[in-house]
Amino acid sequence: MSRILLASDSADLRGLIATATGEPVSVIAGAPLPAGPSQLFQQLGSGIAIPQVVVIDTAAGRNEALQLSSRLAAECPGMAVVLVSDHPDAFALAALRAGACDVVHLDADVAEIAAVLGRAAQVAATTAPQGPGDPAMNGSASTRGRVISVVSPKGGVGKTTVATNLAVGLARSAPNSTVLVDLDVQFGDVASALNLDPEHTLLDVVRGPAVKDSMVLKTFLTQHQTGLYTVCAPASPADADDITSADVAQLLKTLASEFRYVVVDTAPGLDDHALAAIDQADELVLLTSLDVPGVRGLRKEMAILRDLALDFDKRHILVNFADPRSGLTKADAEATIGTGVDLVLPRSKAVPVSVNQGLPLLQSDTRDPMTKQLRKLVDQFTPAPMRPTQTAVPLTMGGRHRLRRKRVKA
Repeated sequence: MSRILLASDSADLRGLIATATGEPVSVIAGAPLPAGPSQLFQQLGSGIAIPQVVVIDTAAGRNEALQLSSRLAAECPGMAVVLVSDHPDAFALAALRAGACDVVHLDADVAEIAAVLGRAAQVAATTAPQGPGDPAMNGSASTRGRVISVVSPKGGVGKTTVATNLAVGLARSAPNSTVLVDLDVQFGDVASALNLDPEHTLLDVVRGPAVKDSMVLKTFLTQHQTGLYTVCAPASPADADDITSADVAQLLKTLASEFRYVVVDTAPGLDDHALAAIDQADELVLLTSLDVPGVRGLRKEMAILRDLALDFDKRHILVNFADPRSGLTKADAEATIGTGVDLVLPRSKAVPVSVNQGLPLLQSDTRDPMTKQLRKLVDQFTPAPMRPTQTAVPLTMGGRHRLRRKRVKA
């Protein structure tokens, strides 16, 4: 029998389920019912195994039970829901629409309870993910997503703008396969840049039940309307002290097992969190502004990364705020840092508008030179589209065969 969780105040129902399964039953008691999976897992605590079958007593609230069932069905594959009602026949259609696999009568006997829970366990087993959460990656448990860390030596160079647009672009190319992590732990503003009001933050995903189970972790993520998942920075800068570099490393490893792309927006400089993100990265986006302090800062940062053996073959060097009137060119930046610049991002009036609206350029598809360059950045991480093989066909002038008319002499 699978692991059972009962959401009910009924001691009789708990005893009935324990007798039917021959196993101890975890219980969440008291009203109201959890509003969603993350609240349910928080009530479970870190010492209780994640359930495979959740039994919800509708006596705690019919609508609340349906809401919880619906969210568990949508957000927790591999978990089956059984509802308990004193009017199961009248309740069955609503329960089915809410994703429950069965409805059982409040006064059912042990044999019926055992049969219902046995069927639910089979449903949970057949719907459990077989590989990483990204459908494109399923079937290979060893497949790991790509961690892309966006770093810069200084603040104010447009790092969050680049990270959010990159993540939105990747999410649009492969829906539900990208997560963006805000690692500017003290003053991160990914939530603002995406116009999000997160229920959970970075602190929640590195503490409690989300740490040990990737399915639980996904319920603590905030989803953007583009299909992008996010881990937003804590609300208080003081929470930074409670998040270690080891926490960051473990989080990125877990996310990489579930998503095709993990984009990390780091804090300016090379603090412990940023170094952990760089250490876990498969590819690095190094960003600076096209000015003397910014370019010199990038040179120093790259030197430090080489000294720490964190220099990357797969790195992408970007310079932002390029302006022909500034007195600096791409060639000047390349001469200073000693290597090529992969992409130049122009100064654009559309960027501050998009930031203030919380609407990334690659979400709104604003016609702007900056949008064009950001698309080029996304293309560096996405596979080239398959092009159909074309067979060469001889063409005639104007697409028509010209007919020669034979002249007949009179």
